[in-house]
Amino acid sequence: MSNIPKIVEDNTNIKQWRLIDTGLREGAWNMAVDEALLKCYSQENMPILHLYRWENVISLGRFSAIEKSVDIKQLKKNNIGCVRRISGGGILVHGSDLSYSLILPRNICKEGLKANYRYWCTFLLYLYEKLGLKACFIQELGLERKHSNICLAGHEPYDIAIDGKKIGGNAQRYTRNVLFQHGSIPMQLNETIFNSLFLEESGMESAASLQTCGVKISHEMLVELLIETFCETFEAEVVLSSLSLDEERNAKELFENKYTQEGWNLYAKNFCTQA
Repeated sequence: MSNIPKIVEDNTNIKQWRLIDTGLREGAWNMAVDEALLKCYSQENMPILHLYRWENVISLGRFSAIEKSVDIKQLKKNNIGCVRRISGGGILVHGSDLSYSLILPRNICKEGLKANYRYWCTFLLYLYEKLGLKACFIQELGLERKHSNICLAGHEPYDIAIDGKKIGGNAQRYTRNVLFQHGSIPMQLNETIFNSLFLEESGMESAASLQTCGVKISHEMLVELLIETFCETFEAEVVLSSLSLDEERNAKELFENKYTQEGWNLYAKNFCTQA
């Protein structure tokens, strides 16, 4: 792993990570937990690796305009969930994917936003390599940058591609003292469920998943492999943990008052919070 760019200063705290696996839950709870972990985090704490899975849902970036890209009536008719993230990026489909979140002190990251993003996504390249796939960043393929309100239809320099096809999505959020990043590893993409929801090109037909790449692996095995790869990539170790009482309380409040509310999920309104 010596070819990883060194942008993190020597810091013994970054070598040990708190691992929280909240399993398969609805999108509103997943995003409530992510924000609760961010809100409760302080620079003195052990950095966090949060793993989770999704029921069928679409997630919106913090500034996504859903009415431009998604048929809201069809969304409700098909009983597909919709939740808005606190991170940027486009609209992403979930249902058969494994997601991760990283929460760590911002002051250990020294080389700027793009370099940080590239650095913290590197473990995903090695994960795909262990699955027998050759993954790289979009910019290394020389593909033209392409903006879209829908994640899989866009191309950004540090999106990850396999055989020229974008796979998953990753996004960041910075607070005053904390770097937050989350992303998704699609095991398969259910075009039957999701494609009819979009009013413009969804990107699903031209995107990659582990299934389309011929990889057969259980969620349990993928979780184990992700943790192993993360530790090898960053020369770290993980300590199994669960939500603290304060994190649980914050997650429940956010779930009830924000992430289950249409005002926030569809229009980013009706909830004020400081992260």
